[in-house]
Amino acid sequence: MQFSKRLDRFGEEIFAALDDQRIALEKEGRTLYNLSVGAPDFETPEHIRRALSEAAMDPANWKYALHDSDELLDAVVAYYKRRYGVEITRDMVCSCYGTQEGMGHIGMVLCDEGDTVLLPTPCYPVFIAGAKMAGAEPYYYPMTAETNFLPDVSTIPEDVAKRAKYMVVSLPANPMGSIGTPEVYAEIVEFAKKYDILILHDNAYSDIIFDGNHGGSFLAVPGAMDVGTEFFSLSKSFDVTGARISFLVGRPDVVAAFRKLRGQIDFGMFLPIQKAAIAALTGPTDMVEEQCGKYQERRDALCSGLRDIGWNVADSKGSMFVWAPIPESYPDSMTFCRALMDRAGVIVTPGVSFGPLGEGYVRFALVLPPEKIRKAVSAISQSGVLNGEDGANG
Repeated sequence: MQFSKRLDRFGEEIFAALDDQRIALEKEGRTLYNLSVGAPDFETPEHIRRALSEAAMDPANWKYALHDSDELLDAVVAYYKRRYGVEITRDMVCSCYGTQEGMGHIGMVLCDEGDTVLLPTPCYPVFIAGAKMAGAEPYYYPMTAETNFLPDVSTIPEDVAKRAKYMVVSLPANPMGSIGTPEVYAEIVEFAKKYDILILHDNAYSDIIFDGNHGGSFLAVPGAMDVGTEFFSLSKSFDVTGARISFLVGRPDVVAAFRKLRGQIDFGMFLPIQKAAIAALTGPTDMVEEQCGKYQERRDALCSGLRDIGWNVADSKGSMFVWAPIPESYPDSMTFCRALMDRAGVIVTPGVSFGPLGEGYVRFALVLPPEKIRKAVSAISQSGVLNGEDGANG
């Protein structure tokens, strides 16, 4: 069997070796602190679970949905007005099975083979995969420590900008934990209008922003409605990751094209999941704010703890992640990840998996309570791994 050459666009799975190492350590009975996967460990609110279970007991809800219900669309419209101060209409909303799936398919809606797309680096891997699935050519714009891990559109050459079809923006950023500013957003909107580029904003972490900062919608930025769409996810805010609830929101022409593609491959979001989404969007949100405070406690325990033991890790400003430079004694992020797991039992994600400028860093996910994070920090300190002791070669 000769498989599609399309698969050649993707690299080898880099996590297999780390997972084999984790399984081996578990069999040895080792204590492990898994801070690698961004899956919230908080409990899904009871009113959301109840809405889904009650809807699932109705036999009528087990048929094809075929489309988003008016009730669901109205819930998204009302939420955007209440939460973000953004006026949208039903034709500006289309559901998808998580932003992972949506971002994976949107390139096929917007691009032809050989088109150019602008992607941040480092970035969440599906941004790259979605462009490559569409046959587009990524141009990576840097988000580095020198720019506080924020986009700087002035670094994008004019010839690249002129041929670009869309630009992915993701703030708060995964994996770096940086958050947007009005100035940065205004520059992006001006840049997009000048070169007729569509902005695709990944709005996954607007409810996980620290130190009193405000998380909002890119569409609230003046002029953004003319050039922008965003993927709005319930996963992290409402702890419904497994239900895969996300929406493309923004320019009606882009949403209509996205809906057309989805109509070829899907029969609509399962009706009980639509009911769960409605419950989340129309119900209480006090637990979302409380959860943000708990994430900040975890951030503080990790970043302050690591600095106390000599690892200079800056505070994340948002998202559920911390971006940490690897010690100078290690040649690359994968080598350090393997040493960290072997010596300290702490599992993180190598920066190399986040695109061209990810190397030299690792990503921590804030998915353990503060007391366990402090134990993980203590294990790192006692292992000597930061000094390269018995670890530089894994």
